[in-house]
Amino acid sequence: MKIFKREKYLSKIRGFYFDNDIIKVITGIRRCGKSTLLEMIADELIKKGVESQNIIYINLDKRGYKNIKTDEELENVIEENTKDIKGNKYLFIDEIQNVKNFETIINAFREEGDFSIFITGSNSYLLSGELATKLTGRYLEFEVFPLTFDEYLDMKEFYSINIDSNLLVELNEYIINGGFPRTLFIDNPIDKKTYLYGLLDEIFKKDIRKRVSIRRKETFEIVKNFVINNFGSVISINNILKGLKEANLGIGKATLSKYIQALIDAKILYECDRFDMKSKKYLSGEKKYYLADQSFYFTFNTDNRINYGPSLENILFLYAKSKDYSISIGRIGKLECDFILRDKYQNYSYVQVAYTILSSVDTENREYASLESIRDNYPKYVMTLDYLMQKRNGINHVNLIDFIKNNKDF
Repeated sequence: MKIFKREKYLSKIRGFYFDNDIIKVITGIRRCGKSTLLEMIADELIKKGVESQNIIYINLDKRGYKNIKTDEELENVIEENTKDIKGNKYLFIDEIQNVKNFETIINAFREEGDFSIFITGSNSYLLSGELATKLTGRYLEFEVFPLTFDEYLDMKEFYSINIDSNLLVELNEYIINGGFPRTLFIDNPIDKKTYLYGLLDEIFKKDIRKRVSIRRKETFEIVKNFVINNFGSVISINNILKGLKEANLGIGKATLSKYIQALIDAKILYECDRFDMKSKKYLSGEKKYYLADQSFYFTFNTDNRINYGPSLENILFLYAKSKDYSISIGRIGKLECDFILRDKYQNYSYVQVAYTILSSVDTENREYASLESIRDNYPKYVMTLDYLMQKRNGINHVNLIDFIKNNKDF
């Protein structure tokens, strides 16, 4: 089967293919396409002249390797697979977090000087411990997400999957069914939901329960569902505690924080901090949480009606993350700016997201007000699903679908 190339990520990693002194760490939620990305890299290496026998691929979730749990077992497998190979070796290890104390072994092979190493992991624990401390400056992280909307359309076209001429229909499908690549090949909506249920169960068992002590799974599920159901809303720990108390569910603040952090570490959730643009300080307490994939919301809810406000924010948040923007929510006095984006060159842009601003003058004024109060000269955008653009005070009013479909930068 032909592989749809995810150029968005390959372009970031390509410059490091032959760097033996840097470990390439590819992270992302399970089933987002990390393993396939490794296949793409291996294929490109062969096309660049690397002999196929010099490429060693070890998937620690697969039969034959899934029982490797210790650093010593991993070392033995790598040595067995590379002992007869001459020249530079290209080592790919998938789901390396399955191996305890893998950092020492990976670093040892890196120091031999004839290994270019690529590893993947499905949770943030991968970079929270010894890899971060022992290998500072010796690894680069490349985070992969489920398909962003532009990739979703491109992948459907690549595999000749029908694309509706009305892209709003496609956007609605994307919001409900999500961007996990496998779902594009599942026609039946019930089967899609079954697949996503299974994926979340797998994440819980492999990426949460193994690493976090959860004494009351029922309470954890309530917390998980609450945060998922309120994605894109400003949430504080105290508000969640209050809601749980009203439901007669006693839980401590530390435990609640631990549960939410577990969802973040498993890459189900992403948190977005609020930034006060007058004091130039981050605001503690209240945050917004966005989903790695909006299908999680619809998997747990029988109502398929779309709330476009948070849904469009979520789409734009993941799109910006996939392009390596740093993201926060802006507060300007009593006004809110949906997103403050900063690129790797420290350039800023500001974005308001809405379904439409054409419904009333009040709506238009509300969406423009916060951007008009920002006094610098960085780009400012109002992004909607409108095709009739309202220009005002140098602020860019753009169609969100067209902006993402054309892979534009902010």
